[in-house]
Amino acid sequence: MNKPKEKILLLLIDLVTINLTYILFFYFRVESGWFQLIIKPEFFLPMFAIYFYWLFIFLFVGMYRPWFAASRFDEITTLFKTSFIGIIILFFIIFIDDIAYQQSSAQRYLIFLYWIIFLLCVGGGRVLIRIFQRNLLLRGIGRRNTIIIGYNDGAIDLKNQIQKARALGLDIIGFVVLNKDSDNNKSKEILCSINEIENVVTQYNVKEVIIALDKHEHEQLLDVIVKCDFNDLAIKIVPDLYEIISGQARTNQLYGIPLIEVNPQLMPVWERKVKRLIDITISLMFLILTLPLSLFIALAIKLDSRGPVFYLQERVGKDEKIFKIIKFRSMIENAEEESGPTWATKNDPRITRVGKILRRLRLDEIPQFINVLIGHMSLVGPRPERPYFVEELSKQIPLYKRRLRVKPGITGWAQVKHKYDESIEDVKKKLQYDIFYIENMSIRMDLKILFHTIAVVLLGKGH
Repeated sequence: MNKPKEKILLLLIDLVTINLTYILFFYFRVESGWFQLIIKPEFFLPMFAIYFYWLFIFLFVGMYRPWFAASRFDEITTLFKTSFIGIIILFFIIFIDDIAYQQSSAQRYLIFLYWIIFLLCVGGGRVLIRIFQRNLLLRGIGRRNTIIIGYNDGAIDLKNQIQKARALGLDIIGFVVLNKDSDNNKSKEILCSINEIENVVTQYNVKEVIIALDKHEHEQLLDVIVKCDFNDLAIKIVPDLYEIISGQARTNQLYGIPLIEVNPQLMPVWERKVKRLIDITISLMFLILTLPLSLFIALAIKLDSRGPVFYLQERVGKDEKIFKIIKFRSMIENAEEESGPTWATKNDPRITRVGKILRRLRLDEIPQFINVLIGHMSLVGPRPERPYFVEELSKQIPLYKRRLRVKPGITGWAQVKHKYDESIEDVKKKLQYDIFYIENMSIRMDLKILFHTIAVVLLGKGH
């Protein structure tokens, strides 16, 4: 079952079970006659309001993510925690309403009975869906072709375990080795060498890659990951026993098989939605508040040098999508007409008098909040680079394109810790900060970076 169909199925089952919960509770609370009522409440309007309330919460916490990501037990646990928070919010809304109308009723505690019915109905519906999906996998529907990189006793044992656990939905197509010419790699199960992996992935529509290298091959692990970093392949690594027992590897379990997920999505869905909400709110407020300043800057640019006020330039965004970044022009018109794409230097003669001030105070970046509002960028993230430099740098720096897994930002950890790019060494240094940010993304870290950025601008430390 593909992701869109799965999400529609989940939405439909939640639509039925959430409203069923409301109907059962309404008849118990209102129609049973067991409880005193001053005014009989409406039926349909509250039912729709409650449904959309839960829909919003479920979307917020990621309850509609692909089911492959969690077991049924994990999903019920998430439902329990999510619904508990939702019920507590509803309880306090009812409590505040009682205070407003100077009422004191113990009947507000019936909301916890509603919670029990909710868990039984919604949880039961989701378990039925998961059982249905599991049966589809066992019948061969929705399965994911998988290859194992490495050919050794551990890799062969892993293949046997996965083949026994049919409910995983993984079909092992074969093995990929580092060097196919080796005498030990003559098995018919070996598909190709690592250098030919793209052809195999395309030919067999591979979705999962499991890396199970031998100990003497571990030094080539980084190179293997780089070569598998395409087509949104899900990459997992079989860890050493020492890494597991020492706690150095954070592992996921697939039917008892410990696997390290490479570059997992560490920021939960609800945090990503909060991040986007913060982006929209702050960028909109900032653009409105700085409108007088922007008009003054525009006038200064026009008086200082010939050319347009704004500078539009192609940049590479999330998932390698090209967009045009908007900045106040800080260089002379057609600055790269003769030199071609090149980094600005500290005392670059192409920078105008007004441009020097704008760059020092980072005021040239004000229009980028339009990019944030549109959704091309975020307030915090790796800086977006030009297509030419992305291609050149990805050839020289392993994992450079991992920066493109997240939205680029106006500011970022690399920006507050390092200066503008003037050389390949600057890029390599900043890449370390970018990867650190990507692996530790959180709302807390975003706020920390924003406060750092404000301090940098106010103290005039911008380069």
